[in-house]
Amino acid sequence: MSSATLTSFTSLVSDFYGYEDLLSDREKGVLADLRRYLETEVKPGVNRHWADATFPHEIVKGLAGLGLFGMPWEETRPFENSAVFRGWVALELARVDASVATFVGVQNGLAMGSIGVGGSPEQRAEWLPRMASGDLVGAFGLTEPLSGSDSAQGLRTIATRDGDDWVLNGSKRWIGNATFSDITIIWAKSAEDGQVKGFIVPTDTEGYTATKIEDKQSLRIVQNADITLENVRVPESHRLQQADSFRSTAAVLRLTRAEVAWAAVGNSIGAYEAALAYANERVQFGKPIAKHQLIQDLLVKCIGNITASIGMVVRCSQMLDEGTQRDEHASLAKAFTTARMRETVGYAREVMGGNGIVLDYDVARFFADAEALYSYEGTREMNTLIVGRSITGQAAFV
Repeated sequence: MSSATLTSFTSLVSDFYGYEDLLSDREKGVLADLRRYLETEVKPGVNRHWADATFPHEIVKGLAGLGLFGMPWEETRPFENSAVFRGWVALELARVDASVATFVGVQNGLAMGSIGVGGSPEQRAEWLPRMASGDLVGAFGLTEPLSGSDSAQGLRTIATRDGDDWVLNGSKRWIGNATFSDITIIWAKSAEDGQVKGFIVPTDTEGYTATKIEDKQSLRIVQNADITLENVRVPESHRLQQADSFRSTAAVLRLTRAEVAWAAVGNSIGAYEAALAYANERVQFGKPIAKHQLIQDLLVKCIGNITASIGMVVRCSQMLDEGTQRDEHASLAKAFTTARMRETVGYAREVMGGNGIVLDYDVARFFADAEALYSYEGTREMNTLIVGRSITGQAAFV
């Protein structure tokens, strides 16, 4: 039994409490179309791409055709949609493959989000429609070799004003999509005022180099790169006109952090569904292992973690729609769901015994990919400190 037989295109069996019913009929219909596309066009090839560490470029236009890029922005919004719906999209993508979810998160959330949050009306009109159509692929260049969690203070990439241009020098690391992106949003510290600013950098600009990071053991389909910037010259018109401090960068991350929490739930569901299907097929001691109490115990732990996590991310996204979501709300969701995901993929692998470590049964991929989701968009420790500051009134950051 495949996970497709566990999930109709119009409902998700793993949504044990039926949270999807909170969506509008239009949103449910688009979600069903997305499930059908992922099951028929994406899922059959993901294990081979994961093993080969290659990206399925043919899916970019298909995902764009479903309206997945640019959902929050007036210039590119395909229809009225909620933050809860956008979360479900991240979940559905990760339920099939977390790398594909990450690609969409970078394109739609981080790259387009940077322009949506920090760009002028003219920049939004110029760049967002071309990215929404899939004609341009974007990347998001914040993390550096020596700067991750401390990006607010620790950026070493410098932007120097030179007449009508800016000259960028520095390096970036772990930049998703960057081996094939058409543009990368580079965040750099201004030599003039010390403030962090964002720049739209076409990747064919002289002095810009992206080198693929090899031998990853998590999110292998994501094409992460090291970027070097050597006297990269971009015009003032490519500086994000409304991004003049790290507050703008944080605003972009605030929009996407909760969706990473949704993706963690999707990764958990992918592993759980594969383990559940396997448990009903695998016969030991004369009966399917699903009839064994210890196997049922593991599966119930999985669905319990998933159900609790869905409840948290749904409410977190509702708060975004209501305008009441704060940093600590998204941080708690990200920290909690990724921790529960780690447990869940472990339980799913345990259900499958030795078969849980080979790609043929999918769980090995979800198990490995969980480690990257656990760390990116803010580690559990950093998100914990954000929540801790909120509930105690005391900052414990070093």
